[in-house]
Amino acid sequence: MAQQRISRDDLEPKPRSFQGGVVAKVEDRKQTIVTSASAVAVVVLIVFFLLGRRSGRKKTTLVEIRRV
Repeated sequence: MAQQRISRDDLEPKPRSFQGGVVAKVEDRKQTIVTSASAVAVVVLIVFFLLGRRSGRKKTTLVEIRRV
């Protein structure tokens, strides 16, 4: 029995077709993905800003100086 060598040409078609399908889907939804990621980033920044302000207010000390 003579064994045939498996070449790159034998292995390539299936992964290429899978990759082509994934790339096509990502290209179709690219704008939606970018918009969603931007919106999430803005919301996260706003939440951290508000939490930081609240934390700063809680730790602020008010000192009154009175003359007698």
